[in-house]
Amino acid sequence: MVTPSKSIFSFFFFLVFSVGIAQSIDRERLLSDLKLLSADELKGRKTLSEGSSQARKYIQSEFQRIGLKTQYMDYLQYFSFENRREKKKYENAVNVIGFLPGLASRKIIVITAHYDHLGVGRKNSKGDSIYNGADDNASGTAALLALAEYFSKNQPQHPIMFAALDGEEMGLQGAKALLKDFPFPLDNILMNINMDMISRNDKGEIYASGTYYHPELKIILEQAAVNSVPILKFGHDQPNTGRENWTQSSDQGPFFDENIMYIYFGVEDHEDYHRPSDEFENINPDFYTNAVNLILKCTLALDQKLPKE
Repeated sequence: MVTPSKSIFSFFFFLVFSVGIAQSIDRERLLSDLKLLSADELKGRKTLSEGSSQARKYIQSEFQRIGLKTQYMDYLQYFSFENRREKKKYENAVNVIGFLPGLASRKIIVITAHYDHLGVGRKNSKGDSIYNGADDNASGTAALLALAEYFSKNQPQHPIMFAALDGEEMGLQGAKALLKDFPFPLDNILMNINMDMISRNDKGEIYASGTYYHPELKIILEQAAVNSVPILKFGHDQPNTGRENWTQSSDQGPFFDENIMYIYFGVEDHEDYHRPSDEFENINPDFYTNAVNLILKCTLALDQKLPKE
């Protein structure tokens, strides 16, 4: 028999824990951030462009406002790379890196989203030449800020690194640079959670890709996503399936190459993918808000249920 005092304590603990878990992200700020990052004024955020610099400064200021720590000067990790397609060397591309310590583990969850896009290109039939990249990937970047805000107020079990990555559109360069210059031994990384294109899908679906390699993650995510809106689906991660395999299609690729488990949250391609029409007006605000809350719920479940070392 449970004594009244223990019963009251148990109820109080359950209530506090449940309220913490039930918290959601700030919809208004989320949409405002996505709109800002995909605005015409940023001209598509191509690496080393003025628009990219504006996006980077905004992310940097938000990390500072939120109160994230960092292992890099002013949150900035600089790197250089060769773009073989353009036959050009890019000097001083920039990742923006924030960090939160964990309560019970030294193993780090690295949450990533690339903030670069394609810049300005050929005009479409409407005379628009700005590749705004609202879904790809202002959506992931705004979600990264939302998750950082949430966990700054609800300390995770594992340390979390929040990495807004540059140069993804030129060959996952920011993710490669992060792992090459990681401030801890790579075996301290528990997993990567990557977000790229999460703001629209006509079927009401979002994928968590990567469980083919780690089925234990699928069990955790399935439990977290029961009756979820949008529907959480699995796949796009099996070898020898060509373009249907997303393993190397975004910034989770370099983590996979280092044998680090990952989950990639993203939607299937749509008609505005890599087009000037990928604009804020074409996202689905309800789908997007629900998707980010679902990703938060999944991240909380992974943080709680994965081993703590």
